[in-house]
Amino acid sequence: MNQNSREKLDEVFVPIKTEARRRLKQMKEDSSQIIFIGMATCGLASGAMEVKSAFEEALSERRIQAYIIPVGCLGHCYAEPLVIIDRPGFPPILYHDVTPGKARLLVKAFLKDGDPVFEHVLGAMEENDTIPSVLEFPRFNQEKKVVMANSGLIDPEDIYQYIEKGGYGTLVKSLTLEPGKIIDEIKESGLRGRGGAGFLAGIKWQLVRDAKEKDKIIICNADEGDPGAYMDRAILESNPHQVIEGIAIAAYTVGAERAIIYIRAEYPLAVKRIRNAIGQSKEIGLLGKGILGTDFDLAIDVFQGSGAFVCGEETALMESIQGRRGMPQPRPPYPSQRGLWGKPTLINNVKSMAFVPPIVENGAQWFRGIGTDKSPGTAIFSVVGNILHAGLVEIPMGVTLKALIFDICGGIPNQRKFKAVQIGGPSGGCLPWEFLDIPIDFDSLTQAGAMMGSGGMVVMDEDACMVDVARYFLDFTQKESCGKCTFCRVGTRHILDILERITIGEGREGDIELLESLGLDIKEGSLCGLGKTAPNPVLTTIRYFRDEYKVHIQEKRCPAMMCRALIAYYIDLDKCARGCDACVGSCPTEAIFTTKDRKKAIDQTICVKCGECMSACPPEYAAVRKVSPPRLAPKIERPKEG
Repeated sequence: MNQNSREKLDEVFVPIKTEARRRLKQMKEDSSQIIFIGMATCGLASGAMEVKSAFEEALSERRIQAYIIPVGCLGHCYAEPLVIIDRPGFPPILYHDVTPGKARLLVKAFLKDGDPVFEHVLGAMEENDTIPSVLEFPRFNQEKKVVMANSGLIDPEDIYQYIEKGGYGTLVKSLTLEPGKIIDEIKESGLRGRGGAGFLAGIKWQLVRDAKEKDKIIICNADEGDPGAYMDRAILESNPHQVIEGIAIAAYTVGAERAIIYIRAEYPLAVKRIRNAIGQSKEIGLLGKGILGTDFDLAIDVFQGSGAFVCGEETALMESIQGRRGMPQPRPPYPSQRGLWGKPTLINNVKSMAFVPPIVENGAQWFRGIGTDKSPGTAIFSVVGNILHAGLVEIPMGVTLKALIFDICGGIPNQRKFKAVQIGGPSGGCLPWEFLDIPIDFDSLTQAGAMMGSGGMVVMDEDACMVDVARYFLDFTQKESCGKCTFCRVGTRHILDILERITIGEGREGDIELLESLGLDIKEGSLCGLGKTAPNPVLTTIRYFRDEYKVHIQEKRCPAMMCRALIAYYIDLDKCARGCDACVGSCPTEAIFTTKDRKKAIDQTICVKCGECMSACPPEYAAVRKVSPPRLAPKIERPKEG
């Protein structure tokens, strides 16, 4: 395209930008006080809808003018519901753990009387002399937000708020460039696919661009199925237009006129918001026929998957879209050659697409200035488990695991010790303390036996049983296997059977070596990434926690006392208080009885080892004990009735 084309684009786009500014100006004229409420899934689950209603009622009752903007996820899920209040005379202030009661208090104390109520403040969103800035906290200042830069700060259902922040300006810029130049920029940036494999995005784009078939397709893979992972969901719920802009730039670059966002049906809010965003983009001419007055056409559809984990694999995903059972297919041909409906297809993850606008806008060298040489840019993780500040974190590649877990996410709660971190989703590896100094990037994690994956991270404290952890993840991947490969279908079943035997005290000599042999065979013989990576939790826990396996097999006990078949609960009669029935009411099987001296004991024959009695026992007595192996529990006969 030439300069005249840019002028024509500006003729169409400038009025859209002007409308965005007008709306913002009008909003500020209507009310100088603005309340941002985090209403992504994490916020809603914590009560954000009730908080919004409380703000609306309190504002109405006190006749105070304030504009409420429902926004997405800031990433600080541990502190939800989160509310930012922007009031004249103060910097925007972030409040945490807001309840309906706190909402009413903030309306009266802050919006009416000017008292910020500091005891509920997490920090100021800008540098300020009177209120500590959130930028002073490691949870904020060590992050580098690129994809999530606007998450939690704009209304995801208002396209004009995204445009006012510069949104879709990069699409306008891209339409003035030769597609080859954009591909060169993506190549030079070193962007690697954030769906898990880490394949260079620019090479994929080039292959699709060079395909002889003119009818090409874009697929944005939002089939996020890892336990504990919710990065893609949060992005689509918080800033769907950045993903759409990335898709549009990719489509223009490779010559596609159709795109499909494949999203799991279990994400209803994300589905709603992405559909709304597509509709708004069409309405103002950013999607559809003749985008911004050019000859570029693009239609985006949403396809809801049924929740099969294996459909995160690109060939299985395409089978699903075509109405067939989601099963991986042999490659070659690769999707870039023969993909959906036999047409050249570009498949990128949500995060990969969201990186495109900032890379094209700021340039490849800007992106390379973040992260490491071989893994440039940022990584987004959902950090869950035994961690103080759980949530979404966007950090530069190269930050160490220790910095992420202990500095950024606050470390292990309740003064417990760190034991392991499982990184890379259910097929990722479990790494112990000695690996916490390795940098987070594709290659370093792979060398350690883990993988980047899509960004799921589970932190475990000293109470975790690594054998049971391996069993848990194998149970998930075994059930999610499509069954096509014998190695995956049968091999994972055998591994799971062995792990289940070990966790119930029926492990045998040679089981460890058999698990290792099976794991390597499954990795070698499976067709897709699910089978090739499914043994990782087993192989890494054996590699780094072999002694735990030996104790389970040889001594029939669980050192972490987490395997139910290898533990028992009993009541220390010296600690038990006469007449206290706290444990009795908590037992679901009525296993607790009263002894002849009016104290309590547990009938081991019907105890299901749920641990409710230990939780119910008053801390001043702490009479309930847990032991492994079960034979260590003293045997007390239940008195015969009558």
